[in-house]
Amino acid sequence: MNRTLQGYLMPVALVTGANRGLGLEMVRQLLARGCTVHATHRTSPGGLVDIDHEQLHLHQLDVRDGAAIAEMTTVIGPTLDLLINNAGIADGRWPSVSAIDFEVAGEVMEVNAIAPVRITQAVLPLLAKRGGTVVMITSLMGSIADCMSGRSYAYRASKTALNMFTVAMKNELRELGISVMLVHPGWVETDMGGPNAPIQAEESVTGIMARIEEQTLDMTGRFVDYAGTALPW
Repeated sequence: MNRTLQGYLMPVALVTGANRGLGLEMVRQLLARGCTVHATHRTSPGGLVDIDHEQLHLHQLDVRDGAAIAEMTTVIGPTLDLLINNAGIADGRWPSVSAIDFEVAGEVMEVNAIAPVRITQAVLPLLAKRGGTVVMITSLMGSIADCMSGRSYAYRASKTALNMFTVAMKNELRELGISVMLVHPGWVETDMGGPNAPIQAEESVTGIMARIEEQTLDMTGRFVDYAGTALPW
């Protein structure tokens, strides 16, 4: 981060989509680092209920709901050091143009591309207090240069849009002392990634935490995978 998590007296983090998979593992590892963690879930809290920790605060949140986001922000304050926009959906992976469902495509864009920016906007004053970091969990499938197979239309487009939103905001946020980064977690064995994925959530999140720890304001806007490899736009 602009300062490592250990560099803050009482680091505060917000993780969206934290009830399972990568988000749940992020919560575990952030708590182990001494963070106060605000974790969101849309419906069921899932695995979060099994974590008994006084520094963990749960928030039921639909990331598309601007009013609910604003209300949550008042509870989190007065400062926030790390925002991880992890919530996302894997719909929109249609095999052909003729199969595209545009209602579903709109929802995918709203959740994967618009919602992370909405949340970032809402917590900017909190992040600016101590010069925080924004992490967007994206995907290599959002890379235009790497789109060789095509298909997966809405999902790919949503991650490409998220990448552009993030790069577009980097200079403005830099002026506030806030660093942003895009991280591809790899193909991870989660409900979204499926049972054949070669990477475990713990390995991926350990790498993501290392990327967060090394992040500086001069590195803002980078697009890397969990291991730190720079990825093509």
